[in-house]
Amino acid sequence: MRKAKPKKRIILPDPRFNDVLVTQFVNNLMYDGKKSIAYGIFYSAMDRVAPKAEQEGKSVVDYWKKAIENITPSVEVKSRRVGGATFQVPTEIRPDRKVSLSMKNMILFSRKRSGKSMSDKLAAEIIAAYNMEGGAFKKKEDMHKMADANRAFAHFRF
Repeated sequence: MRKAKPKKRIILPDPRFNDVLVTQFVNNLMYDGKKSIAYGIFYSAMDRVAPKAEQEGKSVVDYWKKAIENITPSVEVKSRRVGGATFQVPTEIRPDRKVSLSMKNMILFSRKRSGKSMSDKLAAEIIAAYNMEGGAFKKKEDMHKMADANRAFAHFRF
């Protein structure tokens, strides 16, 4: 690499839950720098999830973190060209990328859901992810299946 790696920026915790992961999620949710709108969407989604979290006997943030954990992949496949053929090589994912991928998948599949507002869709996706169902969980399962199917090419790892 010619250039130096960019420095990791420090993410400040969010005002309501005082959690850095929440801020990271809101940053992924945000469009065009509209952070206050993204916070509004996230907090209203959390308010919708709150009754379900209380039934489980957990705080809303713990419920959300468990949902994120349920959709976090541990392996992915990367394309690697070896002698004219392209192989899908399964590789482990770095811890920070794992969390980032799961957040982005949750947001992507909540945007694809049918519903009135984004907060409704996000709340539904959080509940689905907690119950190990929904689009984001299916994507994680598909990733793992793909990696398992291509386990024979693991020796091409770079």
